[in-house]
Amino acid sequence: MRLASRMDRLGTETAFVVLAKARALEAQGRDIVHLEIGEPDFDTPTHIIEAAVTALYKGYTHYGPSAGLPELRAVIAEQAGKERGVTYKPEQVVVTPGAKPIMFYTIMALIGEGDEAIYPNPGFPIYESMINFMGGKAVPIPLREENDFRLDVRELESLITPKTRLIILNSPQNPTGGVLTRSDIEAIARLAIEHDIMVLSDEVYKRFIYEGDHVSIVSFPGMPERTILLDGHSKSYAMTGWRLGYGVMPVELAGHIATLQTNAVSCTATFIQRAGIAALTGPQEPVRMMVDEFKRRRDLIVNGLNRIKGFRCRMPKGAFYVFPNITDTGKDARFMADYLLNEAGVAVLSGTAFGSYGEGFLRLSYANSYVNIEKALDRIAQAVARL
Repeated sequence: MRLASRMDRLGTETAFVVLAKARALEAQGRDIVHLEIGEPDFDTPTHIIEAAVTALYKGYTHYGPSAGLPELRAVIAEQAGKERGVTYKPEQVVVTPGAKPIMFYTIMALIGEGDEAIYPNPGFPIYESMINFMGGKAVPIPLREENDFRLDVRELESLITPKTRLIILNSPQNPTGGVLTRSDIEAIARLAIEHDIMVLSDEVYKRFIYEGDHVSIVSFPGMPERTILLDGHSKSYAMTGWRLGYGVMPVELAGHIATLQTNAVSCTATFIQRAGIAALTGPQEPVRMMVDEFKRRRDLIVNGLNRIKGFRCRMPKGAFYVFPNITDTGKDARFMADYLLNEAGVAVLSGTAFGSYGEGFLRLSYANSYVNIEKALDRIAQAVARL
């Protein structure tokens, strides 16, 4: 079979690879604690499920508009704008099956052969994968432990060239849990305006902030017209399997993104969109309770990791991941991830799954029960002691 050469440039998301390995061990009778996959372990709130069932019985089983149901787009526009202090129109919203398509479509629409896009490293691997796939040049901006995994704005400025077409931001951040400060984001906005660069702002973890408030780059003057806001229901409403995300962007770009959606998947399931309306307009207490529980687990896992010889872990300010430094163990990240899975029965990810600057680190998701996290910490400590 002759594949197009661009397929060689396409990466993957290692979490699903490790999940498959962990499931295979479980099939052999092993007990595995899953800290590899980034999804809430909570059930979708009942009122959201009921809205989907009602929609099915009311006939929401047919094609819908490629950009999304008008009623959902209106709710998203109102809430996204209100949360960030800007005014959005429904025609600026494109609803997609999960948030990943917004990454895919945005990079496809804005990055041509030889164009440059700056992305966080370590960072969500699909950013780099899609830039490369489109024939662009993926330019990493390092996120360093000594800076609480925030990017250095001066370093970002040094990476901008006449070929830079896109800057990708993710705050709160996967995999580190880092959160950009208001002054960071304001300085990035100045650079984007000065150099006329579009920004893809991935804010899917915006509800998972444990100190302070979420700050979006669109809240700064001059940025709504040059920002693609990426958000979705998967994390905040424990709806990962429902596949419901959206982008909010300038109207002209939204039309092109909707056309890409028409070509790719036609539309997002209409009954799921009705559930999405219920999520955004219904009770928010389940979200608050989930975030409170994640904060409790965060404190547990950080304190536990810092008691393990060779590990040191900063306290993340957002998301539901920790990114401990393991260099003092003398082992590289991939070895340690494999070792903990096979010898300790704890599934984690190598920091290098998120880019070259992830070497020397592991990513652990604390989207698991308090009891299971305690079990994982005990197993990791014992396994590391045997090295």
